[in-house]
Amino acid sequence: MDTQDTPSRLPDYDNPPVHEVVCGILFERIDTLLNPYLGLLWEKYKPEYTGCQEVAPLMPLIESFDQSERQFDMLPLPRTWFVHANERRIIQVQRDRFLHNWRKMQPSDQYPRYENVIKDFRMYLSKFIEFLEENDLKDNLDNDPGKIKPLQYELTYINHIIQGEGWETLNDIDKIFPNFSWQKGKNSFLTSPETINWQTTFVLPDQAGRLFAKLQTAIRREDRRPAIQFELTARGIGSYTTLDTMESWFELAHAWIVRGFTDLTAPQVQKDIWRRKI
Repeated sequence: MDTQDTPSRLPDYDNPPVHEVVCGILFERIDTLLNPYLGLLWEKYKPEYTGCQEVAPLMPLIESFDQSERQFDMLPLPRTWFVHANERRIIQVQRDRFLHNWRKMQPSDQYPRYENVIKDFRMYLSKFIEFLEENDLKDNLDNDPGKIKPLQYELTYINHIIQGEGWETLNDIDKIFPNFSWQKGKNSFLTSPETINWQTTFVLPDQAGRLFAKLQTAIRREDRRPAIQFELTARGIGSYTTLDTMESWFELAHAWIVRGFTDLTAPQVQKDIWRRKI
């Protein structure tokens, strides 16, 4: 990674609008990970993650830079959430995926910073791999117990930019995002937009994946205030195909998300609202 992408050189904010962060890994499906095992897995996390839910499974989606497509057989098995006692952290497990979320539950909640988010992801993923080994669970390629084969990584930052923090109506969208504006001339037929929904992608260095930037209107869950939701997702794997190189991929993805956020938002809002330091 280029020296300009090292964490110490990344833009930094005292009050970033981060609402949720998700770290995840997609791996070769473990057919032997039957539902009864998930109860045993919960025992490893239960001292902290006291809640449990079943939600719809996530379909595999692999970033590719050629014309080939990989087909996946998807069994209709649920994704399991283990929810922390304070509800701010979630472990998600299904047969081919492990994710860890941090989410804001109250307006006063402070983003714990990337270093702590990725540390939690690594720690709970390690416990998951230990569990697979202890129970002799193998992936679909019949690898050694506990050895998972990474297929893709994912890092997502969801930002909520609340009405009144740099914008009042969607006519002000260019005050937050200079590359996106609503220009209404005096002879325009259309009124101001009711909602927005915009997305674009960028290729990571050496085709290590893609950065997805998505912008849409939303309502903040905790206080029902109108917001612009700005989601940045890095997804891919490139040459980082082992667990030993996984952390380097996440460092690259984090750098692109932070720099992408900075490139796509207005300097004045960065200074006045999010209190940019670097």
